[in-house]
Amino acid sequence: MICADIEAFSAALPGFGAVLGLDFGQRTIGVAVSDVTRAVASPLLLIERKSREADMAALMKAVASREAVGAVIGLPLQMDGSEGERAEITRKFADRLEAAWGAPLAFWDERLSTAGVERLLVGEADLTRARRKQVVDKSAAAFILQGALDRLGNLGR
Repeated sequence: MICADIEAFSAALPGFGAVLGLDFGQRTIGVAVSDVTRAVASPLLLIERKSREADMAALMKAVASREAVGAVIGLPLQMDGSEGERAEITRKFADRLEAAWGAPLAFWDERLSTAGVERLLVGEADLTRARRKQVVDKSAAAFILQGALDRLGNLGR
């Protein structure tokens, strides 16, 4: 089920269980995972995109290995908040994921998530450009997921 907003997503989730964060890109899919209490997001893996079938199989493997109960998908909005071609492609990906998995899914505004992660990796982690490339997408997925987890936590208060 693709939820209309984070409140509907929260209501659709079971009380306990890990949630995935997905940063769907043209060449890769960054995957992050929460702990079962949904307090902390951590980078998990980077899927090199090959085909729709291979991409979905890799995602379903991550779902099974973490016993995930839902996912937050970064939605690449334009800076003015409108949806462009990348957002449309991401929504189609979400439709395929819903058909394959059936768990609750929600979108989360991912504007500036990659830029924020890159800034963090350059400034604080002091990673080389080559190493940053390897971790930026899964770290962006964790950034996206953490934002959604923080909002979910605030809803429960």
